[in-house]
Amino acid sequence: MQRDVVVVAASAGGIEALRTLLGNLPAGLRAAVLVVLHISPRAGSALPGILDRAGPLKSAAAQDGEPLLHGRVYVAPPDLHLLLDGENVRLSRGPRHNGHRPAADPLFMSAAAFAGSRTLAVVLSGTLDDGARGCAEVERRGGLVAVQDPEEAPFDGMPRAAVAATTRPMVSSVREIAQWIARECEGTASPPREIEVDRKLRHELDAFFSAGVPDPPPGRFSALSCPDCNGPLYEVASPPNGHYQCMVGHAWSMESMVDGQSEAVERAFWVAILRIEERLRLLTRMQGNAEERGQALVARRLRQQTERDRDALETLRHLQSRIGREAPAPVTHGDERR
Repeated sequence: MQRDVVVVAASAGGIEALRTLLGNLPAGLRAAVLVVLHISPRAGSALPGILDRAGPLKSAAAQDGEPLLHGRVYVAPPDLHLLLDGENVRLSRGPRHNGHRPAADPLFMSAAAFAGSRTLAVVLSGTLDDGARGCAEVERRGGLVAVQDPEEAPFDGMPRAAVAATTRPMVSSVREIAQWIARECEGTASPPREIEVDRKLRHELDAFFSAGVPDPPPGRFSALSCPDCNGPLYEVASPPNGHYQCMVGHAWSMESMVDGQSEAVERAFWVAILRIEERLRLLTRMQGNAEERGQALVARRLRQQTERDRDALETLRHLQSRIGREAPAPVTHGDERR
């Protein structure tokens, strides 16, 4: 059987891995390659050109609705999810997954849903665990998974999470993964067939394809709130460890949820710090006015309040410095950071 849909995901440290992968694929590859790299929404459009020069396959920014063609590399644009919809490419500004848009899980899950066993999923260097749930879904529906050797990857979070989420991944160097892709895509072609998509996967994909009012996620209420929109989260059973999803479709693994909460907590601290600093400026002005008017008791009360607020501000700044999330170690290419 021919595998002719290759989905690839990378994050921090991933540009060089992507260049190596595409540089070792053959010119006549009988498959379409769809690539997601975690990049800033404000990133430029240089990535397709970088990947186009990496090897013989034509790489370009994906266009919404274009057909899948063998020997082509479709690159997710900044701030847009890249998805498979039947035999066409789709772009969506749907809800972020694991704090990212574009993200690996939506691409991998859409490939699992519409291409099934024709899918090859590849996870390269990156932090946290985006792509792990998508890999499990690809494997569950008959596709195959390859993972960059964590010992080779500059950042091993995504590779290790993908290995843990699957039962039979091919773990190897990027060059050997390229050779594996070429072998798997040499099989006998078979016509695309209709694949039944289960309810939970269909519900999640509908958040990208449909503009209608969403139904509640197929899970139980978790009493947690979404770091992106503050909406209620539902806990949904899914491989490998379940995930959280809100009404509008934001989805979080447990690991990315902790990371997202860290960002939300830090934002809340900065808002509180800003408000107390503004209050201190106002109290200082009021104290000066009271002293000018000879209102000693009022000035003393305001001075005491100012001292309490300064202590509170110092405490908040100390807590903020301790709770903020840890940044990944620096890499050699500035545009490879998450």
